[in-house]
Amino acid sequence: MLMNGPIEKARRYVEAHPKLSAPLIEKDTDVSAGPCITISRETGARADVISEIMVKLFEKYTRNSPVPWTVFDKNLIEKVIQDHHLPHSLSKIMAEKKYSAIRSIMVELLGGQPPIFNLIHKTTQTILELAQIGNVIILDRGANIITAKLNNSFHVRLVAPLEYRIDHVQELYNYDRQKAIDFIKHEDVDRRDFVSTYFHKDVSDPLLYNMIINTHLNDDKVIAEIIVSAVLKKFPDFFP
Repeated sequence: MLMNGPIEKARRYVEAHPKLSAPLIEKDTDVSAGPCITISRETGARADVISEIMVKLFEKYTRNSPVPWTVFDKNLIEKVIQDHHLPHSLSKIMAEKKYSAIRSIMVELLGGQPPIFNLIHKTTQTILELAQIGNVIILDRGANIITAKLNNSFHVRLVAPLEYRIDHVQELYNYDRQKAIDFIKHEDVDRRDFVSTYFHKDVSDPLLYNMIINTHLNDDKVIAEIIVSAVLKKFPDFFP
């Protein structure tokens, strides 16, 4: 549904910055290109829609910036594969399995594929490089933990009641109710296990975020405006 647009935006973002292999950022390093927004979400909490609205709002405040505001979600996978010259057969593994603890062992046992911790390292490096450029919204993959010490990062978690999330997943993927429930359960467990296994954190810990929003209580545009307003106030120097 939203595949071509975000991937094309990601391609333009990368092309605008051919030197994406800069050294990793150290603690408290000054970063001046723009903010890095990370969004952790419960499956079906409408982060996909809200993040795209946020991009349009941010663009109004950064019209003269050479850095286009871009969302990295599944297109982050393609970025990692491109950056590190990995086989494209890994795309399905990285997208669907999200490195859950048990399946990571299975991946390592399959011939011709790099060890899972190597993939985690490369994904972490790519996230840090994108954060260094700024004007970016990164969904999940522990991005809030990876960029926690950067002075241009802002972390959001989106939650919602299960019934609300089921409705969105059914609408988004044209799933029946049971398939939507199974999908949500699978995705939520994978995200929780990923953060727990590789970052030793609880994804639902409120102390990991600048704000947590129940997307059921406001419409998408209002939520996007709340987040954008908070970012504008936290980083006024990025928005002359």
